Amino acid sequence: MYSIVDHEKIRKTKEQIKDVYLSDSRPWVVGYSGGKDSTVVVQLVFEALSELRKEQLHKRVYVISSDTGVETPLIISSIEKTLQLIQIKAHELGLPIECHKVQPEKDNSFWAFLIGKGYPPPRQKFRWCTDRLKIDPANRFILDKVSEYGEVVMVLGVRDNESSTRDQVLRAHTFEGKILMRHSTLPNAYVYAPIRNFTIDDVWDYLLDEAYPSPWGGNNHDLRDLYDSSNSECPLMVDKEIKESAGSCGNSRFGCWVCTVVKKDKALIGFIESGHEWLEPLLIFRNNLAQYREIREYRQKQRMKGQVYLTHVNKEDLGDDISKYDIVPESELGNYLAENKIDLSIVEELNLLVVDGRGNYKQLGLGPFTLKAREMILRELLETQRKVQELKNDPEFELITIEELKAIRRFWRSDGDFEDRIPKLYKELIGKEVVWEIDDHPVLNEEQATLLRSLCDEMNVSESLMKKLIRTEQSYYSLKLRKGILQEIEQTLNQDWLHL
Repeated sequence: MYSIVDHEKIRKTKEQIKDVYLSDSRPWVVGYSGGKDSTVVVQLVFEALSELRKEQLHKRVYVISSDTGVETPLIISSIEKTLQLIQIKAHELGLPIECHKVQPEKDNSFWAFLIGKGYPPPRQKFRWCTDRLKIDPANRFILDKVSEYGEVVMVLGVRDNESSTRDQVLRAHTFEGKILMRHSTLPNAYVYAPIRNFTIDDVWDYLLDEAYPSPWGGNNHDLRDLYDSSNSECPLMVDKEIKESAGSCGNSRFGCWVCTVVKKDKALIGFIESGHEWLEPLLIFRNNLAQYREIREYRQKQRMKGQVYLTHVNKEDLGDDISKYDIVPESELGNYLAENKIDLSIVEELNLLVVDGRGNYKQLGLGPFTLKAREMILRELLETQRKVQELKNDPEFELITIEELKAIRRFWRSDGDFEDRIPKLYKELIGKEVVWEIDDHPVLNEEQATLLRSLCDEMNVSESLMKKLIRTEQSYYSLKLRKGILQEIEQTLNQDWLHL
């Protein structure tokens, strides 16, 4: 059934935007995700400001968009194009609008965490990505403006009735009789939701009606086509309280092409089926990544800081034949690991069952990816990048940047990669010369690394533990004040797995 645009609602919304804008000197930060709701908000704000007199345009409006570094290429391309059009048109009209992309720092990028530190791909109960990739970079920008102006108003495309959880959050932060809401976590930041009372029909009717063309020359029918291909969106995230209910990272969505929170990436599949076959290598890589998370051989058997934990195993899941497992009483686990010279940070196959005092079977819980698995994933990512470059005929296309590789290289060194594998791997797979940071004082040369391995084996000492200790000493080597080294050494020696 065809819906008619509610022109009166549009008029009232623009009048309210003008009133709120003129009511104080607090700058605005408008969140733009490239989706339907944020597009409506930016367009309404743009139109409302265009209708004000020049002397009334007294404060800045910052339009920010989150680029996680792993956005679906078609989406980030659309966002970048739109931001550019908005900025050009705003400059022509003399509007105080500035467009910015916010990104995580390279040490906090998706690849730095997954390949560098070994974090497993995100899942619903361990969504480490949302805060680091989306919320923190946006909040950093907002807090920078707070420090500059004292207070800011965030203008977001949130709507009532999107979910019961979001409705509860919106109500909890709403002042009685006031338009602005308190931000749940950021001090001196307020939230304005101009389309809070819009329905989804209101959104699309406004965007697609000829009476309201894109004021910067965009094409909202292209946006509708994007939705038809991808099924949904991933909004800009700026609030940790509503990240679970914002439609982000948990439903059919477009956004990060590596998202493994969803079981099936309908967005990538939709794009491929609509003619973008060059995205197929990304889908294959993403699906493989989801599987790698579940493979015990690819994961350390201790957490990142050395903690060891046990998880219950259902007997029926073990099958009829458990003879392939070593069965060890929980009280003897430490002796078993020591006698068999098992290093939980690098061991791959570990067919071990632990039995507690009640006869329950347990397994060692899983930690980050092993260094070997991280190297395998990086190799596959670079191979995927090369395939897409060939399919697109675009040798400059990147899935991972050199700066991210340099960050990963630092993390690998800290984890004992004395062989410095990343420069060799990049040259082998990509074939380009890169200026890498030269380590004038390598921790160990190849001969010394071999000797260390031999000595650790002979003395029944963990090689990865010794590498961590050597790396700690090396990081403090040139410092006059070596304050902190003893604490780091103590932390390394106090890891759970050493004292089972």
